[in-house]
Amino acid sequence: MPKIAQKQVVVKEINDKLKKASSAVLLDARGLTVEQDTLFRKTLREAGVDYKVYKNSMMNFAVEGTVYEGLRPYLKGPSSLAVCYDDPTLAARLISKEIKATPVLSFKAGVLDKTVYDENGMKAVADILPRDELLAKLLGSFKSPVASFARLINAIAEK
Repeated sequence: MPKIAQKQVVVKEINDKLKKASSAVLLDARGLTVEQDTLFRKTLREAGVDYKVYKNSMMNFAVEGTVYEGLRPYLKGPSSLAVCYDDPTLAARLISKEIKATPVLSFKAGVLDKTVYDENGMKAVADILPRDELLAKLLGSFKSPVASFARLINAIAEK
């Protein structure tokens, strides 16, 4: 297979992943040991996040004309791509945990809901709770006033 055909296959692979993705995160993974990288990949894989190191030129072609085109300015130096399909903040949360344990790893940028975030934006996204926890907190806040009201009515009825 000629080199150009091999490159087109890689570009198509990236593009296909991004079409199905709910979010994509660009990382700088320089300095990870083989053991750290293996554990990191395993953690992401088990959570359903695709993680792979691609050439910047391949990613540059793959994001062309997509909502991920805003990642182009960040495609300098070694880049890894983490793609999440379900929970848009999952990849950022998992990566943030790994960054705390392994400071050589860092965010470059990311895209969630067609919005491009820089490194600081991705750190903020990583702090967002999972959807289930947010819904539980919301329902808990609804329950609290109702419970207080019920106790008040019960106290009045007992008098």
